[in-house]
Amino acid sequence: MKVTTTPAQELALSNCAYCSAAEIAKFLLPGRDYGWALIGSNMVLNVKAHESIQEGQIALNAIQRRNAKVSSGDEISVAKFLAPDKGFKLVVVNLELEFVKAKGKSEQLDAQTLGQELQRRFVSQVFTVGQKATFEYCGINYVFNVSHTLVEGQKENDTNVIRGMLCPETAFLFETNPGSGIKIVNQRGGTTSNIFKQKDLNFQKLGIGGLDLQFQDIFRRAFASRVFPPHVVSRLGISHVKGLLLFGPPGTGKTLIARQIGKMLNGREPKVVNGPEVLSKFVGETEKNIRDLFSDAENDQRMHGDHSELHIIIFDELDAICKARGTTRDSTGVHDGIVNQLLTKIDGVDSLNNILLIGMTNRKDLLDEALLRPGRLEVQIEIGLPDEKGRLQILRIHSTQMKENSFLASDVNLEELAARTKNFSGAELEGLVKSAVSFGLNRQVNVEDLSQSIDEENIKVTMNDFLQALHEVKPAFGAAINTLEMYRTNGMLNCGDRHRHIRETAMTLVEQVKSSERTSLLTFLLEGPSGSGKTALASTVAIDSDFPYMKIVTSENMVGLTEATKCGLITKVFEDAYKSPLSIIILDEIERLLEYVNIGPRFSNVILQTLFVLIKKLPPKGKKLMVIGTSSMVHVLQSMDLVGAFNVTLNAPNLEPNDVKKVLQEIRVFAPQDIDTAVRALDQEIPIKRLLMLVEMAAQGKGGEGAADVYAGKKKIDINHFFECLHDLA
Repeated sequence: MKVTTTPAQELALSNCAYCSAAEIAKFLLPGRDYGWALIGSNMVLNVKAHESIQEGQIALNAIQRRNAKVSSGDEISVAKFLAPDKGFKLVVVNLELEFVKAKGKSEQLDAQTLGQELQRRFVSQVFTVGQKATFEYCGINYVFNVSHTLVEGQKENDTNVIRGMLCPETAFLFETNPGSGIKIVNQRGGTTSNIFKQKDLNFQKLGIGGLDLQFQDIFRRAFASRVFPPHVVSRLGISHVKGLLLFGPPGTGKTLIARQIGKMLNGREPKVVNGPEVLSKFVGETEKNIRDLFSDAENDQRMHGDHSELHIIIFDELDAICKARGTTRDSTGVHDGIVNQLLTKIDGVDSLNNILLIGMTNRKDLLDEALLRPGRLEVQIEIGLPDEKGRLQILRIHSTQMKENSFLASDVNLEELAARTKNFSGAELEGLVKSAVSFGLNRQVNVEDLSQSIDEENIKVTMNDFLQALHEVKPAFGAAINTLEMYRTNGMLNCGDRHRHIRETAMTLVEQVKSSERTSLLTFLLEGPSGSGKTALASTVAIDSDFPYMKIVTSENMVGLTEATKCGLITKVFEDAYKSPLSIIILDEIERLLEYVNIGPRFSNVILQTLFVLIKKLPPKGKKLMVIGTSSMVHVLQSMDLVGAFNVTLNAPNLEPNDVKKVLQEIRVFAPQDIDTAVRALDQEIPIKRLLMLVEMAAQGKGGEGAADVYAGKKKIDINHFFECLHDLA
């Protein structure tokens, strides 16, 4: 139908559409003189007949045309609207009010009287979320926007119902912007505070992914009380939360959350302070800088009391200036003064109720304890590494524009990438996307002639680009699979039933950690003779577990370090593990970590006590940890009572003749008739490491060449040369 203007001003305020008398029958409801029509793709209006409207025309007022994004004279689709059989009556509708024309003065509206008037005027009309309508009240023209609807029978978490019919029982909740000049009084229920700019807190629209639960906690603890009117809060006898601490690993989104909280809120722009910026070399100047941050809030509260706007102060790198008092080595006492000044402003005698201090740190342990007590930075939210669902949200956020502009290839599987990026932080996922884009762009650049024009239309970021980026971008708290692979360069060979039983038992323990709600910490010790394959077996168990966090602690990375430094490195591995939901730590050759020797100072007691504490320490709630220890000198650990710190002890034995035969059959370097001869020539038991070394020597041949042909299957080891190598190793 062709759009035309509403015939009269009073009809424009009715929120109805008008058509010709000849066409009204297409839309009529049974027993009514009006009908319902779906105008365009989303707006449902009451349609009435008017003699001045010609056939094929539909009359819409200015607001309706704006909603439908059409002008007078445009064509628009119009269809009869059929309401569902049930669940269509509006129970509650939220309306955002403003003047049609901006006014210099303010108006006070009684919510109950205004609601009765709107019911009388718009009863039996259908309203859709996002729809705007105009009305006249007491000589002033207003416009309202439908921000939320609740229909009869709608479940609380059902967000798909976006429209319903206004009926005499519908309740209204009115909302206004702080600067609109409209004040609502006598409103029952709902929220009257306009602290948030958006009415729906869609975090993905804000560019935040994987932090839904954390945002829910932040809203409940820090903002829920501020949504309600001041008189409700005063009747509850509580004060608002004044401090919020965000802590966690670097790159997880702490600064992003604080920045977006400031964007979400109406009123004053948040003050953002990097910790070191407030420091000054002049006596008393640092404390004055702190006082200046709170001066606007103090003046505002003095003038407006409980109706004061919320003032947000964001402290990045809070640990730089709020270290525990008495721990800094300088003689100025500046850091102690900063802590004292902050405590006074947040929770002193003349404490403010219109501030929210948001602090961020990677090192919560460095902060002064007084700052973390109730009334100060009492809400402490850990911003950890995102789970798979969160990683998918983050990847979608960073690839949305590419997809909308057709730069993202159809083979890119974000779900697969989310599964393969365990322990990636939000910043690292962003880096992954940037790296993938760089591969895609690089294909369009001719390095030999940079002056050549670039074909923008053919730029595509493919799945292969992301897979290449995975080799380039590594998570700081990721699984050290490449390191673990170094400890099993020959893979895991079939070493007989005894070794297979050990491996199956270890994997059963892994499954227990994964699935049992009661097992948050499980430790086992893998002991046996030197060279029996303990480290390779432990590495295999870790890799097969597919845990997000895997690290091996070995003495070879600690050569020349002091006891204190070694303890710090071991402790850091455990602290990093606590940041991941599932973690495995391998303590390789524990006696070497303890610096054990047969003579002189026997071992490091400092490292021993550190291991005692860490092996037995339960991980934080919601985290699970498995610790695998290896040792070739279990009697030494028994004398130190360290064996008792492990839940399970497994023995990795040397190979017996039957085991040796299975190994030689699997590696296929001997002629079948020579395998039994080689087994008989060996000792009754031999470590797997020694056996593989002997085979490697024999494979070289007398001339020192030929190993490649042996392992390629082109020739076999000469049994006589094998005997010579065995004699040399004896």
